[in-house]
Amino acid sequence: MPEERRSNPVYKTLNKPLTVLGIELTAFVTAIGTAGGFQILFGNIFGAAAIFLLLLYFGRQLTYKDPMMILFVVQAMTGAFKSYYDPCKYKPVTIRRIRRRA
Repeated sequence: MPEERRSNPVYKTLNKPLTVLGIELTAFVTAIGTAGGFQILFGNIFGAAAIFLLLLYFGRQLTYKDPMMILFVVQAMTGAFKSYYDPCKYKPVTIRRIRRRA
């Protein structure tokens, strides 16, 4: 007997990461922090703006296809991969009911 196909609703807002100016939030905060640090250390606001725009450009290039790409690149460099929820992979959970307590 063929297995009955199961359909799970997937909501776009749950699976969509938060992006600011087209890049993921942590990458945006990193770009702001790097530009701010450059401005504090060297006192050059034009250099800080250039660093921010350069990091923003690279961030947008990395997140054009997949918003989580920056996270994957960083994890690949450190060697600490984490598993993420994939709604396409379904593994049924077996539940066993115990009638009496031990």
